[in-house]
Amino acid sequence: MMVVGEASLANLNDRLAERGEDPVPMNRFRPNLVIAGGEAFAEDTWRRVRIGGVVFHAGGHCARCVVTCTEQTTAERGVEPLRTLADYRRDAARPERINFGENLINETKAGVLRVGDRVELL
Repeated sequence: MMVVGEASLANLNDRLAERGEDPVPMNRFRPNLVIAGGEAFAEDTWRRVRIGGVVFHAGGHCARCVVTCTEQTTAERGVEPLRTLADYRRDAARPERINFGENLINETKAGVLRVGDRVELL
C-alpha cells in the first residue's frame, strides 16, 4: 500500500503556488491511503502503524516517476510536480530518486480498511 498525508500534498501545493504553478490533485500520486491531519511528511517517519484493525510496517519511501507530471483526465504532461519536489524531496542516498509518499507492508495479512478509520502509530 502507498500512503500520502493531505498535509504533505498541501505543502507541495503551497510550494507550487510560490512558483506561480497550478496545484496538483492527490490523484497524480495514486495513493491507496490518504491520511487527514498531522504534519506534512509525517508519514515519512512511521515505522509501524495501525489503521482500523490492520497493522502495517514501513516499506520505504515511494520514489516518484514522470506519471506524476501527467494530468490524469487529459494525459497532458508537464514538468510539475517533479521539478518542485526535486528541490526538497530528493533522496540523499540515491539522488536520482524523488520521494513523495510512503510504502506500507501489511503485517496483518487480512482486514478491512474503511474511510475514517483511526490511524495509530505503534
